[in-house]
Amino acid sequence: MDISNNLPTKIPIFPLTNFIVFPETTVPLNIFEPRYLQMIDDSMSSNRLIGMIQPKKVNSSKKQDLFDVGCVCRIVSFNETDDGRYIIIIKGINRFKKIQEIENSKLYRELNVDYKSYSNDETAGLEKFDFSKIKKMLDELKMLFQKRGYQINWKDLEQQNVYQTISALSMASPFSILEKQILLETKNLEERKLKFEEILNTYNTDYSNIKTLQ
Repeated sequence: MDISNNLPTKIPIFPLTNFIVFPETTVPLNIFEPRYLQMIDDSMSSNRLIGMIQPKKVNSSKKQDLFDVGCVCRIVSFNETDDGRYIIIIKGINRFKKIQEIENSKLYRELNVDYKSYSNDETAGLEKFDFSKIKKMLDELKMLFQKRGYQINWKDLEQQNVYQTISALSMASPFSILEKQILLETKNLEERKLKFEEILNTYNTDYSNIKTLQ
């Protein structure tokens, strides 16, 4: 069954810069702004779904322009702190394409979305893919993370399937907003792996040039 057929075409959105979510990945969020507290309240009282999508630019404007593709997520864990913040965990369900923004009187934004372009997301994690094919990529990424001072639990990461590993690394990588968006919009795992390697190579090449100049 195509899960996208059962997902709402009208969703609340949480625009978050340099932050992407893939289907079958889980991420914690700390919610404290009034508009997003309201959004979580409304979501928890209905279908527990929110849409994660990146703004195109980092600015202070009230209504930021958004990329065309995001991911609808389910709130799988919810806790409220003593100071009124919400600590939630979201799980990616299906990527969506933005159709149009809905005018509303709420504090948060809503979109009309379509899932047809990513109707295979439900089975994406089941794609057969040999882990040895990404060993070189992982080794190069470990070097980049070390140079950047990034900390990551590689043992836990390597115990996941390849889809989860590449998705998690795409989310955690020190790549730019646009580079992460390119990874989010890839059609399948093979395409995402190739794009990831292409982007990673530019970073490692830059570091090699710096080292040579020194």
